Amino acid sequence: MHMDHPVVMGILNVTPDSFSDGGKYTDVDAAVRHGIELHRAGADIVDVGGESTRPGAERVDAETEIARVVPVIAELARAGVPLSIDTTRAAVALAALEAGASVINDVSGGLADRGMAGVAAEVGCPWILMHWRGHSRHMTELAVYRDVVSEVRDELLERVGEATAAGVGESQIILDPGLGFAKTAEHNWALSAHLDVLIDLGYPVLFAASRKTYLGRLLAGPDGAPRAVEDREAATLATSVLAVAAGAWGVRVHDVTATADALAVWRATGSPRLRTVSANEKE
Repeated sequence: MHMDHPVVMGILNVTPDSFSDGGKYTDVDAAVRHGIELHRAGADIVDVGGESTRPGAERVDAETEIARVVPVIAELARAGVPLSIDTTRAAVALAALEAGASVINDVSGGLADRGMAGVAAEVGCPWILMHWRGHSRHMTELAVYRDVVSEVRDELLERVGEATAAGVGESQIILDPGLGFAKTAEHNWALSAHLDVLIDLGYPVLFAASRKTYLGRLLAGPDGAPRAVEDREAATLATSVLAVAAGAWGVRVHDVTATADALAVWRATGSPRLRTVSANEKE
């Protein structure tokens, strides 16, 4: 997936319980309208998800997930919107790809469903491997590291090794440090500060901090209450621009318009990216 600019991935949750916009787009028509709006606002890819991965979220079955995402993907694909499927299940990924998606965004990095590698290998599409240690219900207890940056790097390399052993081409692989997934705020900040460690692996890196809890805690008011989800956009923009400046391939965000505007300003300064790697350039 070659782009001559940082990729903006717009988030489209068709779930009733996602942390930021759960319930807003469970209706197919509303979801399709929002997906088209995201694309027109500057989203290079619209990422459609049918299962919440917020901390503590309960799982839904594959049939429910497919029923949520496939009608939306099919309509958006007909409208010419480039799409990714946000899922940890091979069956859901395959159904979404058949409906018109062209990228798999797997927050489990292939661990939740060992069949995902076979789907990615057979289809030959880009596969985003996120760092992950367990499902949402248990992720908090898994946030234990001696050195989060080196451990995330090493565990992602394990996922890459398993993917390529299953026949996935290196040019298909995109990495994601998995901010907020089995990580404390301190872990998230360390990974953000040392994003170059992952970028130096030579794979495209997706950065996804949009509206996450650690930003809300950073911006807590005098009473200690975290900043409301809808008021974390300025912090999200800052993290996105800093990630792109460090060489990230792309950012995954809720507010596409603000992100596209911020990156346009960044590009207008003539600031070179520290590294430019596309998902098709890694051989």
